[in-house]
Amino acid sequence: MLYAAVKHLHIVCVVLSITGFCLRGVLLGQKSALARRLNERRWFRILPHVNDSILLAAALTLVVLLGQYPFVDAWLTAKVLGLVAYISLGMLALKAGRSPRVRVAAGLAAVTVFTWIVSVAFTKNPLGLLA
Repeated sequence: MLYAAVKHLHIVCVVLSITGFCLRGVLLGQKSALARRLNERRWFRILPHVNDSILLAAALTLVVLLGQYPFVDAWLTAKVLGLVAYISLGMLALKAGRSPRVRVAAGLAAVTVFTWIVSVAFTKNPLGLLA
């Protein structure tokens, strides 16, 4: 019962995380009045960090509940390394001041890495859909 609840919380946070990332990317690219107003709102800047913290806590709880650990289980190691790549690309994509071309390329690469991470989670194979 606890496992199912934590897994569902993790999945909800994953969906919210990628949705928020894509929304922020689109708003940043538009440079609209709405984007400026949202970026001025403190909650809009803090909410992704709160969600990602809950996501990480749920992931760590699942690791303990399952007894499967990164750097022991290859598929979890792949997810951790993919997460580092996703975060790095996401920071590059959302960083104001970089050229729009770099931000778009980094954003598309981040979404691709994210998709691969999800495929690793489903397949429990470090190659994910590439296997």
